[in-house]
Amino acid sequence: MNVSIKQFEPGELPTDEDDRRGLSEEIRSAEAHFMPVHLKYTMQRTGYLGNVRVVPDDNEGSEVIVKGKIIDSDGENIELEIEVFDARNNKWFEKSYVETVGVEQQKITEIERNDRFQNIYNEISNDIIEYRLKIKSTEIKRIKEIAELRFAKFMAEDIFSSYIAKDKEGKIHLRKLPSDNDTMLARVRSIKARDDMLVDTLNNYYDVYYSDIWDSYDNWRKFRSEELESIREINRKALTQKLLGVAAIIGAIALGASKNSDVVNSTGGLRTVMIAGGGYAIYSGFQTSKENEINKEAIEGLGASFETEVEPVLINVDGKTMKLTGTADQQYGKWRQLLKDIYHKETGFQSN
Repeated sequence: MNVSIKQFEPGELPTDEDDRRGLSEEIRSAEAHFMPVHLKYTMQRTGYLGNVRVVPDDNEGSEVIVKGKIIDSDGENIELEIEVFDARNNKWFEKSYVETVGVEQQKITEIERNDRFQNIYNEISNDIIEYRLKIKSTEIKRIKEIAELRFAKFMAEDIFSSYIAKDKEGKIHLRKLPSDNDTMLARVRSIKARDDMLVDTLNNYYDVYYSDIWDSYDNWRKFRSEELESIREINRKALTQKLLGVAAIIGAIALGASKNSDVVNSTGGLRTVMIAGGGYAIYSGFQTSKENEINKEAIEGLGASFETEVEPVLINVDGKTMKLTGTADQQYGKWRQLLKDIYHKETGFQSN
């Protein structure tokens, strides 16, 4: 079965100011393009599926559509929400995938093959294949028929709307099949072949985009992970220094408040040292916290640098320039409308 992976939704950035440092809308947009391409490579290697393509929208006529949303992604942690449907609008499953990779757990990464969160991509791919293997061949045949008729209805609703129907739950059922020699369906198949060529062209550009950002994205995640671990260590060190400083001052005050004059007189120098040392420890802790801020600023700076490296990729389709950004689905919508116009010219039927 052929699978379409819809460009992921970038989701929302963390609301906590510290958690979102170094992250940005631009980076999330890049990830929404990057992740479905890497999932495509992972699924293709299994050999259990047909063509696997990344598409900018739901791609009416897909046999299987995979939809993803980024819930969290910060270089160390990732959480994806995945939904999988077939052409009948039957949901195979909906599942959240979560993984955390620390600095000490970093794996050797390899473009197209091994992302630092490869376990998640493998798990998604395996879950899809596991569901696919449970489907009988007769059921697969029906899914393919419905997928073709959904595309036909999209091209010419007046002609093909009677062949399929949607129930109250939104699932699509086959009502009847066109004859084997239906000329209208033959033209739809010809149009579908052109659409597949455009989708293949789009995937070439997705692949180039993925390759172009691989090094900078991989390095950004590694660097941010190392910086976050550094920040955590600094915070632990700063807290320890502050606690020791406070304890020293409190101890000095306690000695000074002693009712035993001999103790007070004999520990005067010690109390002075304890207060001075405690004050320095607290000061040192705050200085360390300041170093923390410097590290956070380094993350933000790298994030800004990354944004400039992953600017939208321009593509050219039939002489028309398109951008593979959040508006790619709008551009692809114009292509689909062009296909309708082509169908109209070839058949003489009004396109919708």
